[in-house]
Formats: sequence, C-alpha cells, structure tokens
Amino acid sequence: MAITDWPLQERPRERLLQNGPSVLSDAELLAIFLRTGIPGKSAVDLARELIQEFGGLRPLLEADLSRFCQGRGLGSAKFAQLQAVLEMSRRHWRETLQRGSALQSPQETRAYLLSELRDSPNEVFACLFLDNRHRILRFEKMFHGTINSASVYPREIVRKSLQFNAAAVIVAHNHPSGVAEPSEADQRLTRRLSQALELIDVRLLDHCIVGDGHVVSMAERGQL
Repeated sequence: MAITDWPLQERPRERLLQNGPSVLSDAELLAIFLRTGIPGKSAVDLARELIQEFGGLRPLLEADLSRFCQGRGLGSAKFAQLQAVLEMSRRHWRETLQRGSALQSPQETRAYLLSELRDSPNEVFACLFLDNRHRILRFEKMFHGTINSASVYPREIVRKSLQFNAAAVIVAHNHPSGVAEPSEADQRLTRRLSQALELIDVRLLDHCIVGDGHVVSMAERGQL
C-alpha cells in the first residue's frame, strides 16, 4: 500500500508537521528523505530495508558514494542530496555556536563538537578559541592522527591563542572507537596544555572527549 493510501494521521510527513521530527522512527525520517518507494514497497518499507542492509541509520549516512549507490532505490542524485543535508546540519551548528557564548549553551557546544568530530575515522584534535566574554573567536582542527592517537603540540596551541588574542580555550578530540572515556594520556595532555596556556594568561576551560553520540567533559569530572 502506498503511503498516500495510509490514514492521514499515520503518514510520516503529516506526523512530523503536527508533532515534530522527534516522534518519528529512523525509518520514517529516512522515508521522508527518500520521498518515494520502489515497485511493491512504500518509502517506509524501503527505508526499513535499507537501514537493515546497512546495519543502521548512521552507517547509511556515512557510506561513501560507491557503497551508498549499492542500496535499492539509491543513486548519485540521492547521495548528493544527502551530503548537502549533512553539510547544512554542520553549518547550522557552527553558526548557532558562533552567535553566542559557548559556556552559556553547553548543549549546543557539544552538539557542534559531535557534528564536527564524531564521524572522523581517525583522531582529530580541535580548539575553540574564546575572547574574555567566552565568545567564539575561532574553531580549528589543529592535529590529525591515526585510528587511536594524534600528536598534539602545546606550543602550536599557545601560538594560535596569541594569534587570535584568545583569553580562554576549549580543546576537544574524538575517539574513533566510540568510547568517550578520557585515557591516562588524555589527562596528562590536559595538564600540560593547562600549564602551557597559563604562562600566557590564557585559561583552559575544558577538554571534551567525543565518542559515538556522546561527549565527556573533563572539567565536569574534575579532571582539569
């Protein structure tokens, strides 16, 4: 049965418009993106099949062009549309964060860090440089590493802090394993960074560890 033949209150698009996107399942959200199904399958049926085939919604969203186009009902046009949607989401968080204070909107800050760092297959170490009112001056991905480590040079973070005339810094990096627990090495690095920045009167406000859908704040854990 086509979705247009469903009762109005059961159609994903109408449910989203009435109750918001959070009430929809992964398959229903994907069905809205797909717009149409294939012969013998509604868009929702196709979406369920694709999510099962790819092993979840996230693996589907992260698939490269070749893998994505192997899915039934998918192709290069849909891949381009998806990449545009994902990039708009990243830019939304970036602009939202830059409009206000990171410290007054920690959830937005974490969502932004997730969007920027979570999906990288290798470790990436990034910095948010803040002014004396804790407004964002600059976000930079400063160091790129392997699947389980990245070499971080405190002197470079000090140099960038001086370049941007920052008063405070929030640093963050991802764990490609998906586990956001700070390691012993993370704690040692945090202490070194704090000491190095203190020499130029810049405060290290936090070190955030980005996992799979979760961000751990070392400041909140008293590890700063």
